[in-house]
Amino acid sequence: MNFWWVNQKQTYRHEVPGGYMWSPKLDQLGNRNHSYDLMRKIKPGDIVFSYANALVKAVGVVGSHCYEFPKPDEFGLVGNYWSHVGWRIDVKFTEFSQPVRTIDHITALKPFLADKHAPLQKDTGKGNQAYLFSISRNLALALSHLLDRWVVDLVSGRYVLDANVDRSWANIEEWENRVENGIISDPSIVETVKETLVLARRGQGAFREGLFSLEKFCRITKVDHPEHLIASHTKPWRDCDNEERLNPENGFLLTPTVDHLFDKGFISFEDNGDLIISPVAHQDSLRKMSIPINERLNVGSFSSGQKEFLDWHRTSLLLV
Repeated sequence: MNFWWVNQKQTYRHEVPGGYMWSPKLDQLGNRNHSYDLMRKIKPGDIVFSYANALVKAVGVVGSHCYEFPKPDEFGLVGNYWSHVGWRIDVKFTEFSQPVRTIDHITALKPFLADKHAPLQKDTGKGNQAYLFSISRNLALALSHLLDRWVVDLVSGRYVLDANVDRSWANIEEWENRVENGIISDPSIVETVKETLVLARRGQGAFREGLFSLEKFCRITKVDHPEHLIASHTKPWRDCDNEERLNPENGFLLTPTVDHLFDKGFISFEDNGDLIISPVAHQDSLRKMSIPINERLNVGSFSSGQKEFLDWHRTSLLLV
């Protein structure tokens, strides 16, 4: 279990009642951001303290891994410079009837604040400007003692709050349905192309046929029987332009369990063919799926086009 602090001044009224956290992937200049990258490290069961308007107002138990998702419509003009697609995590929040003003307790909290990337300034107690912070168990305990006895038990592991709120599959399905409906209703696309693009969403049609001309088997399991192989996009169908949706270099033939791991960002590949395993992936589950976690696995070489799409996958989907 890890502990986190999320600043939600602009979005508290949407995220906490809505049961989620959302951040952009990149800053407004298009650069990686330490705070946003932390979203990819959060795991189900982690504890999150919600901070807004100088108060710790809620605590949440994480119910899902991070997954990509469009900026919520309810944000309106908030963060109008944020990218359209960012990171989302499903969280079960509980609000406090008596929120804690942390600046009044900075003396007690100061010893547990990190020297770098801390949510509060040691000298003033004011909040630092970033969306998400990793905090120590000791700081989480210090906060919980200021809040409520049940929060102390939650942080200590003596109380378990059911957070079975993983809505990632349903949310992504809804997102892709919207994209598909946009394609179907687009008068500039001829009907035969629409059909081909829609089939590609399910790994069927021209995309699958083209992929079989490049790939002969699952890169990890070596299974080569077509009926056991899924035509999986490297850059997800929902994120692609129409050319990318049909490009056979934007995909691999994978068995269902490997497709799941690749699609969710639990695994990826280096350009040299080495398998990458996300540190947030459940190790025992990987063993049961026969994924080699304690030894190097090289799955072979890639074309230049495949490498371009793998770069996107490592940067924008892999949980690191």
